[in-house]
Amino acid sequence: RRQTTPRRTGSSTESFAVAVGLSQQTAIPRREGVCCSLTPGTMMMNKSRAATAARAPEKAKAAAGASVKIPDLAEFLARRDYTGAITLLEFKRTSAPADVTNLEWLAYAYFHFGEPKKSLDTYMDLLRMGADPDPTYHTLAAACLFYLGRYQEAEEEALQGPSTKLQTRILFHCAHKFNDEGKLMTYHQQLSDSTEDQLSLASIHYLRSHFQEATDIYKRLLLENREHLALNVYVALCYCKLDYYDVSLEILAVYLQSHPDSALAVNLKACNHFRLYNGKAAEAELKSLGEHAGPSGSFTDNDLIRHNLVVFRGGENALQVLPPLAGVPPEARLNLVVYHLRSGEPHEAFKLIKDLEPTTPQEYILKGVVHATIGQTGTQAAQQDGVEHLKMAQQCFQIVGASASECDTIPGRQCMASCFFLLKQFDDVLIYLKSVANFSQSDDDFNWNYGIATAATGDYKTGEETLLLIQNPKHRQDYCFVSWLARCHIMNGKARLAWELYLRMETNDESFALLQLIANDCYKMGAFFYATKAFDVLERLDPNPEFWEGKRGAAMGVFQMIVAGNEPKESLRDILNMLRNTSNPQVEYFVRTIRKWAKENGVKVG
Repeated sequence: RRQTTPRRTGSSTESFAVAVGLSQQTAIPRREGVCCSLTPGTMMMNKSRAATAARAPEKAKAAAGASVKIPDLAEFLARRDYTGAITLLEFKRTSAPADVTNLEWLAYAYFHFGEPKKSLDTYMDLLRMGADPDPTYHTLAAACLFYLGRYQEAEEEALQGPSTKLQTRILFHCAHKFNDEGKLMTYHQQLSDSTEDQLSLASIHYLRSHFQEATDIYKRLLLENREHLALNVYVALCYCKLDYYDVSLEILAVYLQSHPDSALAVNLKACNHFRLYNGKAAEAELKSLGEHAGPSGSFTDNDLIRHNLVVFRGGENALQVLPPLAGVPPEARLNLVVYHLRSGEPHEAFKLIKDLEPTTPQEYILKGVVHATIGQTGTQAAQQDGVEHLKMAQQCFQIVGASASECDTIPGRQCMASCFFLLKQFDDVLIYLKSVANFSQSDDDFNWNYGIATAATGDYKTGEETLLLIQNPKHRQDYCFVSWLARCHIMNGKARLAWELYLRMETNDESFALLQLIANDCYKMGAFFYATKAFDVLERLDPNPEFWEGKRGAAMGVFQMIVAGNEPKESLRDILNMLRNTSNPQVEYFVRTIRKWAKENGVKVG
């Protein structure tokens, strides 16, 4: 049963979307199912948070006075100053390279500093020490491999370790990466009610776009552990994904009061501002990180921040920033696809997404948009390929629109509309578009689809009104827009406006096609004067006998309307001039007849 009012879980189609976690928000279909928007990101392992903490002691230098005390390891770790901890531990390592405890702490510090490769190397050194190393190192090394994206190796390494809760969590996440539903359910059943296991379960819900389930777990854990402030960030992250941006900001403020230098939290706040306001407002929020970076650092060192600055600035520097990120955050590749689509490079977009197996609604939508774009812009020689692309687009849109989680959302209903649009079932298109019209009236992409669909079902009045709402210059110059608007003008008795659309076009294949449309539609609607003008130009461009026959019939139609008093008599002069442009012997008979009537009725025709 379909709700009357859709849940608002989509963004505007021509805006860049922000990545606020480890999933993506991308596109809402446009132009017969073709449209796109970009996405920003937030949860990544990086050095920014540790680096800011490392610079914090600079503020206390003046108060320190002459007595400088070298902190011990516990103090460094308590301040999250992993740079200091690593420096101290590496110094100790030079004098005691085989000190197992020192190496364990060094691996720990490297991992939390965002250097999983160095942490892995340290655990490997520990495994090579002695004849019977602690098997737990295998599990800890597996965690490093997982963060490095080496999931197969992570699984193999974890299986060599002891059976622990950490091993279960690593294998649980590896199963998710492999899309192995069987293993995923097996390890799911092995999870306990411990905070760590429940956090792991919530993260998988989040990664699978089950944001409400993740929110429920995080909120329950937060009630049980008020001191765990970071849980507020996770709850805010989920609310942002559920499009409750105001609520997300309120919850996030609790964490930011204690940790104003958190790159993740500030970035999430910026993403919320991007959704609520615009890119400039979002970028202004990110600048607060610069205040904590100090003179020796820059908040733009964070890959996530650099990624989102591209989004906030409408795609600026996308080709410089996004390709090196290689899918971390995962939105990077998808946003690069969107950038190519918006730059008119659908085949470049296809290269990036052709091997992607979609797992989220946003990925299905974006893949459908790419296929639809190529399918609708293919050449005649590639017509068969175009049909296959359109079939793939229909399937992608239908999967999203028919899914239980998306069928009552704005993107879900637009996907179903796009699917039916590509199938040219416009009555069904309107059922879905009308259900989201109240949320999309100022959206050029929505007006494009709605205007064409209404015109295709014969409601030319609504079609004309809706198409005229479109402001985007690129849309208004597109032949598809011009041809549909011309048809609406003609069907609504405004043939002169359709002729003016032709006059504003350059002479090319599209203007020739528009002339044919104007000629035939005007003839059909009895607007014979403009039908004659269109057939006259067509005949001069291509001496096809069919164009002469069309001009002859239209000219006689004008003459008949003048005789009946339904057309100004002054039009006779133009009709005679257009008839004389043809060398067909029938012309003299028509001219003679018209001139005779004009003379008898006192009409001057020159």
